[in-house]
Amino acid sequence: MAEKNRKKISIKLVRGYAAASKKQSKVLESLGLRKTNAVVDHFDSPTILGMVKKVEHLVQVQELV
Repeated sequence: MAEKNRKKISIKLVRGYAAASKKQSKVLESLGLRKTNAVVDHFDSPTILGMVKKVEHLVQVQELV
């Protein structure tokens, strides 16, 4: 799929790794979130949205325009 047709989302880590299990910590690392208040931008692919759903209690998600 063409990535320019996809929407981008901004993901911010608002709670630390202490509140996450080992599996959730690995998901956060794979999203690129290493420290609290870190922000990364990703395209809203089903893979990324599934990962966000696993750690939704630790992150904030905003849609970018």
